[in-house]
This record gives sequence, structure tokens and C-alpha cells, in this order.
Amino acid sequence: MRQLSVFLSISLDGYFAALNGDVSWAHRDDPEFNAFVAGNASAGGELLMGRRTYDLMASYWPTAVAKERDPIVADRMNSLPKIVFSRTMSEAGWINTRLIRENPAQAVDALKRAEGKDMVVLGSGSIVAQLVEAGLVDVFQFVVVPIALGAGQSVFAGISERLALTLTDSRAFAKGNVVLTYAPSR
Repeated sequence: MRQLSVFLSISLDGYFAALNGDVSWAHRDDPEFNAFVAGNASAGGELLMGRRTYDLMASYWPTAVAKERDPIVADRMNSLPKIVFSRTMSEAGWINTRLIRENPAQAVDALKRAEGKDMVVLGSGSIVAQLVEAGLVDVFQFVVVPIALGAGQSVFAGISERLALTLTDSRAFAKGNVVLTYAPSR
């Protein structure tokens, strides 16, 4: 069975986005962390995201600026297979992207049972909450960014039961980001 991971930046107060959807605070100039992200991107797999995350990523990674600033990650983001979940999009224009309009939890359940590489959800808080509710997430990798937003969007907003997690790995970076890896305690 394919494994499903979540890779998500969160603020110290637990938000993946500000109230207005802004995620620019999560991007800092940090060569050590950028090398870690490039290593993660090199692992391969299939990328899953919601429409808002797709819009952000598709507007940046195929650009000349992305290819110049971060060529390794840009290459992987553009070449890896991607799925965008949306009920409102008519087509996905970013290379190697497939649009799925059905319920994300049902679709991911079927994808996990199918042959293929492991999958990673990038951002996409509302999708993550649905997948958590369905018990489909195997690994959470949170990048804790040293900033407090005061208010925002919680990745776990709307889950109906507590989610206990077990820390399986951690890594601190010199400029303050901390990556915490958890598995659901089942």
C-alpha cells in the first residue's frame, strides 16, 4: 500500500496560513533549510494539493525565476506527477498534473490501494483535514517557522476527534525552522 505524507509549514501558534490565506511568512532565506527541501523534493513520489495551493505552486515553479533561484526543486516540482483536487477548475494546466473532482478522501483511499509511488500532500489544509478524518495520513512533516501570526487557518480545523501523534524525527535549522515528523498513534 502506498504511503501518504503531509508536508506543511506552520507558525509557532499552529497556523498554516494567515486569515487572508497569506503563506509568504513561511518562505525565508535559509540555504541550510533550502538544501533540506531540495533533498525532500529529490525523493520523488506523487504530489497532491488543493486548488489554492495548486494556484500558488503553478504560478511560481514553472517560471524562469524559480528555475534560477532554486533549480533542483523547480525541476522536481515541474517533473513529478501531481494531482489537484478541485470542484471548480475545468482543467489543470501545469505539466504532469491531473485534476480530480471527486471527494479527496475517497480518491486518496483508492490511490493508496493502487500501484505507484508514495504520495505527499503539500500545503492544502482543508484537504489534509479531510484525509485526517478518514484516517489516511501515515506521516506528518511539519516545518515550524519561528513566527507567531496571532490568527489564521489551522490544518486541523474541523476534525471531529483528537488526533494523537508520535514524534518520529526532528531537525532544527540554524535560522530557526524546526522540522517535526510525526506518525499517527493508532
